[in-house]
Amino acid sequence: MIELFGFQFTWQAALDIGLVALLYYNIILLVRGTRAAAALYGLMMLLVIYYFSDLLNLYTLNTLLGEFLSSLFLVIIILFRKDVRKALAAVGTKRFWRPSEASEDTLDQVVGAVMDMSSTRTGAIIVIEKSVPLGDIAERGIELDAKVNKDLLKTIFTMDTPLHDGAVVIRRNRILAAACILPLSSKLKGQPMFGTRHRAALGISEGSDAITIVVSEERGEVSIALNGRLTTSLDEVRLRRVLRNVLER
Repeated sequence: MIELFGFQFTWQAALDIGLVALLYYNIILLVRGTRAAAALYGLMMLLVIYYFSDLLNLYTLNTLLGEFLSSLFLVIIILFRKDVRKALAAVGTKRFWRPSEASEDTLDQVVGAVMDMSSTRTGAIIVIEKSVPLGDIAERGIELDAKVNKDLLKTIFTMDTPLHDGAVVIRRNRILAAACILPLSSKLKGQPMFGTRHRAALGISEGSDAITIVVSEERGEVSIALNGRLTTSLDEVRLRRVLRNVLER
């Protein structure tokens, strides 16, 4: 028996409260800064309105909201399907095993290739897998299973070569596949400075914990997409620092 602030708890009750608090904390971390947060706030507002409609005997409004909220679980799955899938993938991977990290040589090869392609304005998109497996993405491309090499990456993305139109997927220290098709994000529409590569980079980052590097063909600008967010205008020092920080987590 545990006594806290004058209340007595069994260890089961304390464990139950702690687990629920941990669950809510992780949900907040998951949706913070995303569109899911706005939708979650909207659902909370509906719950408040439902409560007061019952309190004030607003029968019609209460009935309509009651019918809607009776299918709340299904509504949450539909609204947050990407976030739910990402969370379940994290539970199934991060919590039980930690993949081998990319070596320092691999980072050197990737950064070197990216900066060379930036200087020549060669469009490129490189996805580095973390804990969520990207085998389904790699299967859509051309399997390579080659050691990460600067010259190989530059060759893949050379204009008019068969593999340049698509993404490269890197797992640990090897290029898993090239010419991979990524899901497109609905963000960045109507923003002419960002093209299909940037939307694809955001798309894969919304559904996994992968880090994606994009080289703009028009401006030679280097960007990184991570957790549904895009960081632009990276130089070599910042690119290397971001990659190292993210991949060492």
